[in-house]
Amino acid sequence: MCCTDAALAYVEAHAAWSEANTRPSLGRNYDAFVTRSHAGAARAEFAVEGVRCAACLSAIERGLAEVPGVALARLNLTERRLAVEWAPDAAADVEAIRLRLAALGYAAHPFDPRRPADAEAAESERLIRALAVAGFASMNVMLLAISVWAGSVSDMTPENRDLFHWIQALVALPAAAYAGRPFYEGALRGLRAGRITMDFPITLGVVLTLVMSVVETALGATHAYFDGAIMLLFFLLIGRVLEQAMRRRTRALAENLAALRCETAARIEADGSVRDVPLGEIAPGARVLVRPGERVPMDGRIERGRSEIDASLVTGETVPVAVGEGARVPAGALNGDGALVVAVTAAAGASFLDEVEALMRRALEARSRIMVLSDRATRLYVPLVHAAAALTGAGWLLAGAGPHAALLAAVAVLVVTCPCALGLAIPAVQVVAAGALFRDGVLLNDGSALERLGRIDTVVFDKTGTLTLPEPVLVATAGDDATLGRAARLALSSRHPMAAALARAADGAEPYPGAQEAAGLGVRAVVDGVELRLGSPAFCSAEAQAAAALAAAPEASVICFRAGAGEPVAYPVAQALRPDAVEVVAALRAQGRRVAVLSGDRASAVAAVAARLGVAEWEAGLSPQDKIARIEALGRAGRRVLMVGDGLNDAPALAAAHASLSPVTAAHVSQAAADALFLGRGLAPVLAVLAVGARARRLMMENLWLAGAYNLVAVPLAAAGLLTPLIAALAMSGSSVVVTLNALRARGRPRPAPSLPSGESGPAPAIPAVLVP
Repeated sequence: MCCTDAALAYVEAHAAWSEANTRPSLGRNYDAFVTRSHAGAARAEFAVEGVRCAACLSAIERGLAEVPGVALARLNLTERRLAVEWAPDAAADVEAIRLRLAALGYAAHPFDPRRPADAEAAESERLIRALAVAGFASMNVMLLAISVWAGSVSDMTPENRDLFHWIQALVALPAAAYAGRPFYEGALRGLRAGRITMDFPITLGVVLTLVMSVVETALGATHAYFDGAIMLLFFLLIGRVLEQAMRRRTRALAENLAALRCETAARIEADGSVRDVPLGEIAPGARVLVRPGERVPMDGRIERGRSEIDASLVTGETVPVAVGEGARVPAGALNGDGALVVAVTAAAGASFLDEVEALMRRALEARSRIMVLSDRATRLYVPLVHAAAALTGAGWLLAGAGPHAALLAAVAVLVVTCPCALGLAIPAVQVVAAGALFRDGVLLNDGSALERLGRIDTVVFDKTGTLTLPEPVLVATAGDDATLGRAARLALSSRHPMAAALARAADGAEPYPGAQEAAGLGVRAVVDGVELRLGSPAFCSAEAQAAAALAAAPEASVICFRAGAGEPVAYPVAQALRPDAVEVVAALRAQGRRVAVLSGDRASAVAAVAARLGVAEWEAGLSPQDKIARIEALGRAGRRVLMVGDGLNDAPALAAAHASLSPVTAAHVSQAAADALFLGRGLAPVLAVLAVGARARRLMMENLWLAGAYNLVAVPLAAAGLLTPLIAALAMSGSSVVVTLNALRARGRPRPAPSLPSGESGPAPAIPAVLVP
């Protein structure tokens, strides 16, 4: 990762901060990790603990908006990453922000890309342990409870019944104390900040039920409700664990971008010597040496040297691009076999790679603000539960009942309305739907994406590596078979992707011995006294043959071969359309969805793909910023966009879209930004993910309605005293079983391979050998 001054200061401040976590105040000495823009505005990023839902997001952002001078506060729910900006002359600083977060009930520390993943793993392990304890205790308490129920209709003596109740207490009380900690801590954190969270009614119901059960047992009453309390925790923890399992959002984003960065650069000094220095010491105008196989450390312009670079950062095109003096190269681009002297044009922190990371961060922050179904249901649920329980207790007291009866009825309402069904309604569907998608070759990264996928009306494709296969193929042959065989054997000695396409025709032959690669030009070998060359048209003196090949296939690239003074041959090479691309696009259009192609590649190549697919809406030569602008424009027009892309230049657009999908061969950053990945060579998973998403969203809504209908029936009965806490717990468990069984319908049935809709005339056109890049 590039070590800019700000980044170095950040690391040092983080270490100091970690050592001083026990201090009551951080003080201004710990502001060193703050970065400043050219306008002087300060920015800091915090990792915030205890964030769970959209309610936390709004509470934090509204709370920080009250701090004088804070201009912007944006929380990424996925990474629990809070970005805060404030004016340089404002009273706000790191200490004021941290204290305000503490007052809101959230602990904060400097953001470390590695720490969220560790915290996520620790939280998952903690929830699984709590679930195991609750499950073990539930089984044992229920066995004892069944014995008491059976004894109540037989000859069990009061002494034996009380003994069984006390044994239940010995099992349930410590188990509930341990297993319920995630809910208790959330409730206490909210109360300290003056907020009522979803954890509060859960905690209240569990604690009151346990306290009442102990009191009833001590008084020798007929009923105790330890089983209801521990079962409640068990079902709620199932939902919490399922939710945690589906929150595998882009933890690898920072690490993937860091893999494209350099820690140092080889700076060329005034005396001509070369010295490796941290990037923070390199200013615009400096000259750096980029050796073969290294990544370009900073944006710049080539002063001397020729090579080929992987320009997929900018265009998405995986075929290396020949560059020479005067060509611009972006930070993170991979240099080929030639040494380059690059004049730096952008300082560290302002490179193209930094812009991509900033675009990604903003897009993910925007998406994290989308409130999902469960969040919307939660915002309505908490006040209704409290109101129902309070009115029940007050009503019984006004009716002349004693405090014991009133409290019993209020607890029954709390238990019967506890959000087991609500907590399982969404995660259960997510898990089942994820399994269905896995059978269709789709790996779901984010369970919340299912709701968004169910509302897609526009599908936007990248071209290279998405509509086409990632590996290039030989479009057409030229010359005789013997010439092709020699060219293929020579291609075995080259690492160039275009040469790899030609090498497939070698039919098991071995490479020529002594072959040498000329940096940025091609590969040569002397065989039987004849020099063989394979590479660029200039390297093989084949400009005329290359022009003729491109005229026949303008969407292709060419690789040339020449044997001694013989006639050179030009072989067009391109990337093939995915086998079912035509059928899938036709099916999407038949479903009434809008289809577009947005690519960073050249116009001729994109036009050829769009024509083959019958897509009239396409654009070429787009930068990552351009793609985001197009996606956002569609969003403002009311469209819900599914972005399908694979390159690093697609990653910001993937994050900005309503939902996103990438092939498993995509760049690591794009995989991290996408909601789901698909396997295989076909595009059929695009249809599968939309179908499963629509079915999953429908089932989520059904589950929420089932949970609501259950409460509409159960709450009046509990409030009327017709449900004891025991029966309420059984009813609550029954509602959880119902929504879980309904969620199983998300499995669906195996879907056949996509075909053209019935309205299309004739069979789908065959994909010929001459394909597009």
